[in-house]
Amino acid sequence: MNNSDVHLVYVLLDGVGDLPHPDLDGKTPLEAANTPSLDKIASNGTIGEVISVGKGIAPESDIAVFNMLGYKFDHADYAGRGVIEAIGIGIDFKDGDLALRGNFSTLNDKDIIIDRRAGRHIEKEDALGVAKEIEEKIKFSNPETSVVVSPTIGHRVTVRIRTKSEKLSSRITNTDPAYSNIGGMGVAKEVGNELKVESCTALEETEDAKATSKIVNEFSEQSIKILRESSINKKRTEQGKKELSCILLRDAGNKYPKVVPINERYEMNFSCIVDMPVELGISEVLKMRAFEAGGLTDYEEKAKVAAKAMETENAIYVHLKGPDEFGHDGDAIGKMKNIEEIDQRFFKTLLENIDSDKVAIIISADHSTPCINKGHSDDPVPLLVSGNFIENDGTTRMTEEQAKKGKIGLLQGAEVITKSLEIIKSQT
Repeated sequence: MNNSDVHLVYVLLDGVGDLPHPDLDGKTPLEAANTPSLDKIASNGTIGEVISVGKGIAPESDIAVFNMLGYKFDHADYAGRGVIEAIGIGIDFKDGDLALRGNFSTLNDKDIIIDRRAGRHIEKEDALGVAKEIEEKIKFSNPETSVVVSPTIGHRVTVRIRTKSEKLSSRITNTDPAYSNIGGMGVAKEVGNELKVESCTALEETEDAKATSKIVNEFSEQSIKILRESSINKKRTEQGKKELSCILLRDAGNKYPKVVPINERYEMNFSCIVDMPVELGISEVLKMRAFEAGGLTDYEEKAKVAAKAMETENAIYVHLKGPDEFGHDGDAIGKMKNIEEIDQRFFKTLLENIDSDKVAIIISADHSTPCINKGHSDDPVPLLVSGNFIENDGTTRMTEEQAKKGKIGLLQGAEVITKSLEIIKSQT
């Protein structure tokens, strides 16, 4: 049996992994949630655990998803999340430009960060307005330097800096104090309560890196002043909303990634349903056809489109964002309820629209986002491979605890698809 004979729906529940929480009587959100559809899928499959990027690494979503799709980068080979998001939203980007992921954030009068996401839910009009102000008012010491500031979803923003006569370097530190830049890969740091915008420094003794860090610091310093004087922020304060005080920058990149397209890698038609800029960038980089399937929480539509895709595709990757945001907010009950909603609206609809005799379902996560941490962690996440033709290993639920006892064992993220295909092909 060849890969091209397989049909599968591969679902990543963003940040769904968690740790026991006191608000859930010592259970994880997956354990506490009422999930009849997931339970049905689990009882029809085999389970295991996944460390998406590596032991001791609390990864960002971009590098975690690449790994979960089978692409493991050496640090030096990774383009950086900034580049992936720039590609995802269609910013004009070329080798030698600098692209960074940013967060609109809120500072107090002592320049201490009081909200890394400026309330998270930011009106598009306000985000676009302050971005335009920064682009128009900023004055770099090198007159050949220009900047594009592109808000995307909520607090998220992508920044592209270009200096006509110079190639900019990605070997610089983040200004976002919550993440380290390790060879272009963002890794969450353990941080205290009083965070400040960090100065960007060169990670190597080259003129390019030093010049680039200077440009980034000019951007940070001037944009804080521009935002402080912005009439949009004055209006937000009057309305009781959090100010967009600064843009925290991370995950610099300066080159377009070169990878083997996903269809070549697996010798199958691999498509996707994704929403976030980073996910759209990954689909573009991997040359993966992206299906339109409504907005972030149009779960029924996504399930129906995924099922319909099985008529033309071998595989469809579906990324559901919901659980991660509740993890970042420390809302264990909200995360549990979101899992229940996904179970009822997505997985129930999916089961109603596929033939489980022919189509396998793979479910996992890109990383764990424990509510008690309010951030990503390196904890293993469950992996479930299911179908009428898959021998059940005693699994009854997709939970962190059952995953430890599953027949699949412990995998690295980059092994998931290959291992899942082995399981599916060996039992059909």
